[in-house]
Amino acid sequence: MTATSPGTSAVRAHAAVRELILGGELSAGTRLGEAELADRLGVSRTPVREALGRLAAEGLVELVPNRGARVASWTVAELEGVFELRALLEPQLTALAVPNARPADVDALDDLARRMVEVADHDLDALVPLNRAFHDRLVALAEHPALAAALAGAVKAPIVLRNFHAYDEASLRRSLAHHVEIVAAVRAGDPAWAGAVMTAHIHNARAVMVRAAHAQEEP
Repeated sequence: MTATSPGTSAVRAHAAVRELILGGELSAGTRLGEAELADRLGVSRTPVREALGRLAAEGLVELVPNRGARVASWTVAELEGVFELRALLEPQLTALAVPNARPADVDALDDLARRMVEVADHDLDALVPLNRAFHDRLVALAEHPALAAALAGAVKAPIVLRNFHAYDEASLRRSLAHHVEIVAAVRAGDPAWAGAVMTAHIHNARAVMVRAAHAQEEP
């Protein structure tokens, strides 16, 4: 049997820890001990150390001198800035996606939106990958690499908070309805409608996330 190379282990550790963060299993501020992560992932500490360094470069992990690593957290002001950027970029990308969407793309978006509605009542954690897939598909359909790269940089911070436990019921229902309406707009071939709904969707998420950040900052 061929031994796993250190480089392969580092790639695997990076992917695994990144998914734990993005999925909300490791929440903002959580300490990331090398030994604990190595045991959890079944690798040595060296690839974990390399993975944490890469995640720090991506903005998902903070490396604190003499205190180790922790999942990055953000101030209310930083979140406000991120959502301002999202409100500029993501509606544009959504509008650009509309003329490029084939029937199969619309069906795939519709399936994701409906699955989110179905799982919302009993499995909030399952919403995270579905939500990410929905937004990623719209970005891919836009076929605008420069805007997509700018958006990817903008969402590094709040994507970690994108688990739906922070949502109250009204905000969650509103978010899920936005997905369904975006699909309707794409199916109708209406870029302005799709972009407008995405704008509302982002402002809804902003209200939820900023409220949660305020609560986290309270003593």
